[in-house]
Amino acid sequence: MTTFKLVATAAMGLEAIVAEEVKALGYETTTENGKVYFEGDERAIARANVWLRVADRVKIVAAQFPVRTFDELFERTKAIQWEKFLPVDAAFPVQGKSVKSTLFSVPDCQAIVKKAIVERLKLAYKRIGFLDESGATYKIEISILKDVATITLDTSGAGLHKRGYRHGQGEAPLKETLAAALVKVSKWSPNRPFVDPFCGSGTIPIEAAMIGQNIAPGFNRDFHSEDWSWMSKTIWDDVRNEAEDLADYDQKLEIIGSDIDHKMIQIAEQNAFESGFADIISFKQMQASDFSTNLTDGVMIGNPPYGERIGEIEEIEKVISDLGHTMETYPSWSVYMLSSMENFENLYGRKATKKRKLFNGFIRTDYYQFWGKRS
Repeated sequence: MTTFKLVATAAMGLEAIVAEEVKALGYETTTENGKVYFEGDERAIARANVWLRVADRVKIVAAQFPVRTFDELFERTKAIQWEKFLPVDAAFPVQGKSVKSTLFSVPDCQAIVKKAIVERLKLAYKRIGFLDESGATYKIEISILKDVATITLDTSGAGLHKRGYRHGQGEAPLKETLAAALVKVSKWSPNRPFVDPFCGSGTIPIEAAMIGQNIAPGFNRDFHSEDWSWMSKTIWDDVRNEAEDLADYDQKLEIIGSDIDHKMIQIAEQNAFESGFADIISFKQMQASDFSTNLTDGVMIGNPPYGERIGEIEEIEKVISDLGHTMETYPSWSVYMLSSMENFENLYGRKATKKRKLFNGFIRTDYYQFWGKRS
């Protein structure tokens, strides 16, 4: 087994949650903006991909070095032992980004990195002419920040938010990774009732069910690194068998999703069916303010509409205000709402116990947390 420097990437504001997840897998972490670094072997790559709920991707850090000229970039990239990562027939597209750096032309940086890797592989594999790139995909990224280059290989392929269960969605779907983060921040436990009154395509309730039954989010999907010659199939089989053993399919859950739009309820039901939770999550069409329950100590998590068009904002303000009035009847319930409305607390009628700044895509939002009184 080889020890790699690995990085789990994360949306801004979610790094601490990703770091907790990586530590729970048994690895020590260091955190930067949008990145959680850790060290691990091939098994760690598989486990991180299968288990991380909130991370975007898991990458191998091939090298990090200061760079100010294209010659430096070429030579330092060529010096990396690419033959340890890439077989002779590897397909290796190169993506790039540059922020506050001397080398600001991303297409040029990508082309130079690609050329340097080609030269290294031709030397290593004693090849003349082109490499045919007909084999497995090894996605490479060159990222330059303040004149420091980081070159990574993406082990995940499609982003980790693609769990494989979402077959339909609304206009502004919440990423599965962010939905999982909202549940984790709430510290909800499976013995408490759970409600999402703005469930849309059902992402938050489905992520809650996966957390409640300890089902690995990457269990039913593929990853690019599964096709890599040095990532043994046995490792992936072992990691998936471990995930199967740790899943608690018998854990009873009380999870409800509701939405005012009956079409979204149909989509949510289909997604719940695809994820294996059709009999566990109940969906119903209703407005949030019609919520009623005899259960206590519950958790309500929602992502109410943001309102981009004229006339919508007033409607949404009323929805939030009505929900605040409704939840006054249920003091033991904790309410968590993700919203871009800066006057959310005034509308809801109560000051949040805690607020957390998060980004839903490119929209700056706050995660308003109203803790209930334990009954």
